[in-house]
Amino acid sequence: MTTNRKDAAGFTYLVKVGHISANPVQVHVEADERECAWLAQLWKVLAVNLLAADLQIARWKKDGVRIKGRVKGEIVQACVVTLDPVTSVIDQEIDQIFVPEGSKLARIVTDEAGEMVLDPEGPDLPETFAGDAIDAGALVAEFAALAIDPYPRKPGIAFEGHREGSAEDDRRPSPFAVLKDWKKD
Repeated sequence: MTTNRKDAAGFTYLVKVGHISANPVQVHVEADERECAWLAQLWKVLAVNLLAADLQIARWKKDGVRIKGRVKGEIVQACVVTLDPVTSVIDQEIDQIFVPEGSKLARIVTDEAGEMVLDPEGPDLPETFAGDAIDAGALVAEFAALAIDPYPRKPGIAFEGHREGSAEDDRRPSPFAVLKDWKKD
């Protein structure tokens, strides 16, 4: 059903679309040491200790593919306050539909003014793919990257140099207030 190609460029797991049946197939993908190092560099984190996913891949409608599953990982980032290493756990659900380029199912609905009509509570639009394969590894890496905390903090650490605005700040005159009476001759 699938072919597994390890690229020098990153984390790749190709799924041949022609080999997918209506019966879901279970697939486990996991980044090796080299791929973890590449992902750490890509995500600008100190280390990626683990990235793995258990996926269910099945045919969707006539020519689409649905990939569902769970991504799990462990990364090490620098604390935004102390710069000490902080270990974070990634646990993210995946539910993505792919359709071939040019498919009617990938068309974006527009109103009479030509603006996109999107339902914020509705399902996401299907992703398109070209050729005969989908890179499930790139999908796993993308969902893992979305789960990374952009401001990791070591437990119990607070940033003490920061002060939120107060009512006192609101009473101070604006530095531009002196200009309100200024007129050019």
